[in-house]
Amino acid sequence: MRKSTASAPAASKATSSADVDAYLAKLPEPARATLEKVRATIRSVVPAETTEGLSYGMPAFRYKGALVAYAAFKDHCSFFPCQASLIDQMKDELKNYRTSKGTLQFPLDKPLPAALVKKMVKARIAENERRADIVRP
Repeated sequence: MRKSTASAPAASKATSSADVDAYLAKLPEPARATLEKVRATIRSVVPAETTEGLSYGMPAFRYKGALVAYAAFKDHCSFFPCQASLIDQMKDELKNYRTSKGTLQFPLDKPLPAALVKKMVKARIAENERRADIVRP
């Protein structure tokens, strides 16, 4: 796995949205602006109790478990839906992007369409809520 272009604390250390701010501030343009748009889109649809921080050195959101993450790399940005099957389920909508197990890659200078990000995040929210309901007695 390639390293992200910004260094960050280890996954086990508690992090916050301030750590995500620092991660983004270290990125060169155009990756910074691209990921700031992706972040804003994610924030626009997540429930109020969602937390944001770094996981494995990447900006990530948690809501009843891992929700989604994103990162910048040398020659692309990636969106991680934290559920590989979602990429398979949406393969027709993602046909114009490079995908691999659990990862959706997009250009450094072109954010994913907001509607696509919202759809994926909402699907992840629903999945995490469903799993949380199954776990509760």
